[in-house]
Amino acid sequence: MSTLAKSEIPTGTLTMRLGETLRRAIAAGQFPPGTKLPSEARLSEAHGVSRTVVREAIAALRADGLVEAKQGAGVFVLESTPPSGSFLSLQVIDPARVSSMIELLELRTAIEVEAAGLAALRRSPAQEEVIIERHYAIRACVDAGMPSAEADFSLHVAIADATNNPRFREFLAMIGKNSIPRAALRENDTETDQRAYVALLDSEHNQIVVAISNGDEEGARDAMRRHLRGSQARYRALLRQQRKPV
Repeated sequence: MSTLAKSEIPTGTLTMRLGETLRRAIAAGQFPPGTKLPSEARLSEAHGVSRTVVREAIAALRADGLVEAKQGAGVFVLESTPPSGSFLSLQVIDPARVSSMIELLELRTAIEVEAAGLAALRRSPAQEEVIIERHYAIRACVDAGMPSAEADFSLHVAIADATNNPRFREFLAMIGKNSIPRAALRENDTETDQRAYVALLDSEHNQIVVAISNGDEEGARDAMRRHLRGSQARYRALLRQQRKPV
């Protein structure tokens, strides 16, 4: 496995990188089903990251059903099992059908608006810190010219965690990070248009994060609703464009 250098990279970005490294190792058979992952201390030393980063990366693997923690024994790799039909249907985004993305965004809006409100009420200081870190991790990806959809998804997961109701995280784990595929929206944009789009998303995320940090329940709900409904509107515009007769 490749080593992650410790730097000024936000914790959220380091978590995603370590999580992806471990996912690849599991998929490649380096850690077969039933085997125990290295300890937090060993992973921390091997990848040059803090134990907090290791714990968050392992938590993401657990949410994805790749590993399980056994008290007093460690973290073990699970057998890979195909998802059920209903589970799979929520994960599959058909790029030829923009309407499928709109459908999923409507479902996300119904659930994540409430999650934002609960996060504003229930978040712990540590959870608030993670939310802020994940927000800045998106900016770090953009500044580095890296894809930011996974970092975006991680921010939404952090908000779900801050509800302190595990069902919200389970829902996001079920729909997966492909629920934020941005490429189809911006592939024909000019560089100026793309910068404007990124700035708009950053502003929308910032409003959500600030409201949660301030404990503003209704403000957090409103900000999340604007963000997800804005995404719906952008996809509907794309749908009209694609279906316009030539």
